[in-house]
Amino acid sequence: MATSPFTQPRRLLPLFLGLFQGTLLLFFALFVTYEPSAQAENANLLANKVYSTFPFFQDIQVMLVVGLGLLLTFLPRYGLSALTHNFLLLNFSMQWALVLQGLLHHFHHGQVQLDLHKLLISEFAAVTVLISVGAILGRTSPCQLLIMATCEIPVYLASEWVIINCLGVLDVGGTITIHVFSCYFGLGVSKALFRAGQQPLHPKEAPTPRSDLMSLVGMLILWVFWPSFVAVLCQPGDAQHRAILNTLLAMSAGAITTVVASSLLERDGKLSPGHLQNGSLAGGVVIGAVADMAMPPVAALALGSLSALACVLGFRFLTPLLGRKLSLLDQCGIHNLHGLPGTLGAAASAMAILVASKDTSGSHFSQLSPSGGNASEVLGEQWGDREASRQALHQVAGLAVAVGVSLLGGLLTGATLQLPCLAQPPERLCFDDSLYFKIQDQVENPGPDNTTEEGALALKEQI
Repeated sequence: MATSPFTQPRRLLPLFLGLFQGTLLLFFALFVTYEPSAQAENANLLANKVYSTFPFFQDIQVMLVVGLGLLLTFLPRYGLSALTHNFLLLNFSMQWALVLQGLLHHFHHGQVQLDLHKLLISEFAAVTVLISVGAILGRTSPCQLLIMATCEIPVYLASEWVIINCLGVLDVGGTITIHVFSCYFGLGVSKALFRAGQQPLHPKEAPTPRSDLMSLVGMLILWVFWPSFVAVLCQPGDAQHRAILNTLLAMSAGAITTVVASSLLERDGKLSPGHLQNGSLAGGVVIGAVADMAMPPVAALALGSLSALACVLGFRFLTPLLGRKLSLLDQCGIHNLHGLPGTLGAAASAMAILVASKDTSGSHFSQLSPSGGNASEVLGEQWGDREASRQALHQVAGLAVAVGVSLLGGLLTGATLQLPCLAQPPERLCFDDSLYFKIQDQVENPGPDNTTEEGALALKEQI
């Protein structure tokens, strides 16, 4: 019997993960250690740093593991896979980013000294993978997702280094470096991986009331904890306080605007669960680039409303248009939630810098580099028109770098994911947990409706 290109999917995943974890164990044994114990006079300073950072870190963990995982369960027969693959990719990408960042930025005297901040920065890198996967959710195998993460993390680190360290872009909440980058990387992967024309709606794609409810719960968890994601890298004190307030205002305005826009777009005035699940979070995406800037509260409200409106309109009009004209598959609508608000946030940051330069009270920006490098700060002094114009141009240039590098990296990664050995599932078995999980109900109660499970198992055994 001829060998199918869908070769040994059951063995490839544990082999890949086993080799990765074994290599990582060896790397940690040889090169990774904790920072030296603090002297007595620095003990209180270190304790305060841990106590001030770890609550934010916990909030971000809840966002990524629970909130984002549940947000992806809108596909009714893919909930187990969405939650588990999200959890797997978070851990895999975080460890991979920790190794790469340690070798590139923190390798001194043959050792990488590990601390909570480096772990947090690695988790931020992992976020880009979790967002990008949304473009191809349900149509790829776990092996493909892991290879995608392996390729995306170094591309992200290079892009982030250029944007923050070379261009000096102010982006404390990751609007440009994380949200814009991950959106267009995911779209690039999708475009390269699915080159066929626009595909009809898969019978397992349509959400059910139960799956929409689970996804809505995920949105609520993300909404509650989002200020921690934006503010964790801000300078403690006034900048961090301002970032939390601006994020809360933007997200509150975005939630209300989403309800208004969704209701007006439907002829009967009913709300779309998909609009609520995404538009309510758009304010958190847009505010990241300006969260710690000295701007009036009304600006945060306006940005939240505009980003939510752009997100909802994108789902209603832009996504179908891109599907028809470019045959672009965007399963979760990441372009509407991350791409459009991210672009708006980058433009808003440039405008805020130009306006602040004319503020006689002085402007105040602060940022800790997401790369974990030296802090880039502009504190307590008024910018001249020339400096402000230069920084505004750098903000726009950072957006261009994020879009260009991510698209190119995504296209190349998508071409790599077409390798036959990576076990891409056939179209008829997409969006189904039974391809990757032992479904207990189906095992205990086999019957005539168990065709998908039988088909998946038959395919696996055949190859």
